Parts: sequence; structure tokens; C-alpha cells
Amino acid sequence: QVQLVESGGGLVQPGGSLRLSCAASGFTFSSFYMSWVRQAPGKGLEWVSDINSGGVATYYADSVKGRFTISRDNAKNTLYLQMNSLEPEGTALYYCARDSTVLGNSWSLRYDYWGQGTQVTVSS
Repeated sequence: QVQLVESGGGLVQPGGSLRLSCAASGFTFSSFYMSWVRQAPGKGLEWVSDINSGGVATYYADSVKGRFTISRDNAKNTLYLQMNSLEPEGTALYYCARDSTVLGNSWSLRYDYWGQGTQVTVSS
């Protein structure tokens, strides 16, 4: 039922920009916090950004703060991540995830649904 489908990834040069999209379906999108989580090759999952259900509160990892902007269009059931000033360290598979609000140290418990991911490669 619940589906999250990311798009917009690709190859970009350092300093360039990309906008990722996540199309949501199968649930009341406007009722949930949404997040972006990424995984670089050989690394663990890294939380990138959150946005509350109404889109008025946003949170960012220190590594992307000031360069990335999370947003959402609840009328379109779509989550976005605008990535500017991209660095090679930003190379990763980027996932859109629904936040369950459950506390704990489990990725799967905290984020109960995930998209398939979209690859971002930052390279010259």
C-alpha cells in the first residue's frame, strides 16, 4: 500500500546542484514527518534532514546545513530535497523515508517505510 518513489538523482560536478523528489502514495502524506536518509558506499546510514507534517519546521545534519533545503508539497504528496554546493562527500544513495516518531536506535523502527533510493554521484 505505502509507496515512496525517489527520483532526480544523477551525476553532478562538485559545486553543482540537484533536486531530489519523492512521490508518496498509500497513506495520508500530510500527517507525517518525512525524512531524507543517505548511505555512501561502504558507510552506514546517515540521517540528512527532516520536515514536519505541515512543512513549517525543518531540521538538518550539520554536514549539509546551509547547502540543502528540504520541502514538501502536501497537495502533490511530494517531498523534495534541494541540494546546492554539492561536494564529493555527498555521493550516496539517497532514501526518502516516513518518520514513525517511535524513539529508539533502530532505523527500521524510526522510519517505517522507505523508498528504493536514488543515486547521487558528485564527481569531476
